[in-house]
Amino acid sequence: MTKSVRAFAPASVSNIACGFDILGFALQSESDGLGPGDLVTASEREPTAGAGEHGPVRITAIAGDEGRLPLEAARNTAAVAAKALVDGEAPDAAVDLQIEKRMPLESGLGSSAASAVAAVVAVDALLGLELPAAALLRYAVAGEVLASGGAHADNLAPSLLGGLVLVRSLDPQPDVIDLPVPKGLTCALVRPHAEVNTKESRACLARQLPLDRAVTQWGNAAALVAALYRSDLELLSRALVDVVAEPVRAPAVPGFQAAKAAAIGAGALGCSLSGSGPALFALCHGPGRARKVAAAMAGAFASSTSVNCDQLVAPLPAPGARMINEEK
Repeated sequence: MTKSVRAFAPASVSNIACGFDILGFALQSESDGLGPGDLVTASEREPTAGAGEHGPVRITAIAGDEGRLPLEAARNTAAVAAKALVDGEAPDAAVDLQIEKRMPLESGLGSSAASAVAAVVAVDALLGLELPAAALLRYAVAGEVLASGGAHADNLAPSLLGGLVLVRSLDPQPDVIDLPVPKGLTCALVRPHAEVNTKESRACLARQLPLDRAVTQWGNAAALVAALYRSDLELLSRALVDVVAEPVRAPAVPGFQAAKAAAIGAGALGCSLSGSGPALFALCHGPGRARKVAAAMAGAFASSTSVNCDQLVAPLPAPGARMINEEK
């Protein structure tokens, strides 16, 4: 019987306002055992069966994407990441992937990253490689480059490792720091029923910044890290300010300002776009407060734009990628 394994990688919030491309946290759900994310099943096949056009990795099925994602391996983040791993670690292997999307596309929740992470975790387990997390992350980056046009891991790292993380560098090796999470810190999240293309959104960002704006952003990012270590929620609230990406990206999300104001009015510590949006996250003290904040943001979107939203309350920290089952 063909060996098959299955891995899950969670959705994630990247940037956390002031940490563009370097900060992110994994998401889970209060009510769903897995929460939003991707499932990838990896199966062995005879290398000769996939020779020629298929190469070492092929995708045999995708569910949950409404037929929008490509089966062509070279255009799919899961397959690109898996191929990078196979080419680097097991060049004689041949693998089939089945992808189950449990999250919306182009939502600002790391959809492409979850696919890439679940794929490398599944293939690593299938081939019995037991690679360290840094190696898995390095291979997963190949998928993110395809999706966004840049090598960054602020979605990949939390999706793989869980928790709230700082990506100091990817060169020459990934250097990821797991940050402490104050007790009771909870994410309130809303996802408007709209989409933002990550690659296009990144292309709109300035390549150079005025020094004073850069200094402000550095100060906020440093203060956020200090606040986490000190469990200082007042400092955390002051640090959750983005002067780099949010001013450029927010106008592409109708209703953003109203929803952010509603979040702060309902008691959120801070609120910003999740990644490039359109999802918004707000950090809150306690799940009860987070539920009120999520409802306030959704209500603001509905009243200001008539756009409906999905709501999520996510206790922090959340677990990262893991194997779901394994059968031979």
